[in-house]
Amino acid sequence: MSLGVLLTADQALVWWAPLAVLMQTFLYTGLFITAHDAMHGTVAPAFPRLNRFIGATCVRLYALFSFQRLQQAHWAHHQHPATTKDPDFHDGEHDGLVRWYLHFMIGYVSPLQIVGMAAIFNVFLFAAGVPVANLILFWILPSLLSTLQLFYFGTVLPHREPRNGYNDSHRARSNDFSPLVSFLTCYHFGYHWEHHERPDLPWWRLPHFRRRTTGCFEVTQ
Repeated sequence: MSLGVLLTADQALVWWAPLAVLMQTFLYTGLFITAHDAMHGTVAPAFPRLNRFIGATCVRLYALFSFQRLQQAHWAHHQHPATTKDPDFHDGEHDGLVRWYLHFMIGYVSPLQIVGMAAIFNVFLFAAGVPVANLILFWILPSLLSTLQLFYFGTVLPHREPRNGYNDSHRARSNDFSPLVSFLTCYHFGYHWEHHERPDLPWWRLPHFRRRTTGCFEVTQ
């Protein structure tokens, strides 16, 4: 709904545009986190078909992803965290942020998705008459920024190798953000050790579980 309002706004370059971009980025991240929880069956645990439908809808709206393909990759991440078999991890040699991010994105985004997103962009632009500035500011930019948010707070900070090496099979750490900051940065996805320990918990239950297990894991420095 917010995207529809923003795309039809008369003026894109107004004083509140940066706030709108941040809001849309946060909502896009939440869309993917909902799909992520659906991959673990925690969105509608008593109704598997509904759970899958919600997850598939979220990733299609996010960027025309295949829910099944993402789910398989995410299970591989949990089975082989922070190794070369982990699709979220770097290639084992280039652990810099830019190379790691490119490796991360190339592993997930297909040429067909790019063609599909370009087609939708042109339909909005030429058939619906949406201003190009609105499309870039409130659709394209937030979706890209949300990938950076998910990548940095949900992959790099939790899984980059500590100076002394990994200390358990999860090969993951959690940040020490307050629950509010944790929510704002990535829907508590930064409480990542807890997520690997209890993947059956939805994102909003991770702070409670973390409070119960504080001191049992290494926090991100």
